[in-house]
Amino acid sequence: MIDLAVILENAKPLVRETGVWIQSMVDNIGESDIQYKGTNDLVSFVDQTAETRLKAGLSAVFPEAGFVAEESASDYSEVGDGYYWVIDPLDGTTNFLHRLPIYAVSVGLIYQKQPILGLIYEPNRDELFYAAKGHGAYLNERTIQVSQQAFMSKSLLATGFPYYDFSYQDRYLSLLKELMRTSHGLRRMGAAAIDLAYMACGRFEGFFEANLKPWDVAAGKIIIEEAGGRVTNFSGGDAVIFEGEIIGAGPIFDEFLGTLQGKWFVD
Repeated sequence: MIDLAVILENAKPLVRETGVWIQSMVDNIGESDIQYKGTNDLVSFVDQTAETRLKAGLSAVFPEAGFVAEESASDYSEVGDGYYWVIDPLDGTTNFLHRLPIYAVSVGLIYQKQPILGLIYEPNRDELFYAAKGHGAYLNERTIQVSQQAFMSKSLLATGFPYYDFSYQDRYLSLLKELMRTSHGLRRMGAAAIDLAYMACGRFEGFFEANLKPWDVAAGKIIIEEAGGRVTNFSGGDAVIFEGEIIGAGPIFDEFLGTLQGKWFVD
């Protein structure tokens, strides 16, 4: 039986140190350092070096786990039911490359394709969010919980915009119109890990996004759940990490999900 608390304590300094290193590089990136993996999908040597550092350190922390990592995972369809570190070395790369201070390191540990541990470090505010299954959720050693707001009309929501797959753009815009009318507003931070972390500590009441990857959501899902929130796919099911869609909230969850489904699942 593995000790998640010990693994978490050993992973915390590694994730923080990686984020501090990323922060030190923000003014050392030029146009020539930027590569394109696809439409609006940017990467730099900072992402790649950060991932290498994380994989080396996490291998020492828990060598039994495999890896699903953004910059080196060409295919994750064969991921089994064992332990895997799921890594986004720099979530919010576009923000980082534009020197917009909203980006983070995200590291999750999954077992049987469900997250059991997660860490998200935002270096600009020196905020480390983390959780392990059954151990609660924390921000810099302080216990956190999701917002207890019970009305969506009084809620601030977060999302991410389509940036390379525009096949669902019309229903997405229809949903945005509805949410604009029925909430305090919507925010698009440009880093799903930060959206999820901010929801876990009550800054947002809810978050949804489609077309995400496992490394975008693995850490955030367990942090939200340990903070008392609910996280599902758009159909309300538990399969989130490899489904490419996520919705999370506290007390407003049922109303939020119902609103989404009413606009998303249309003929």
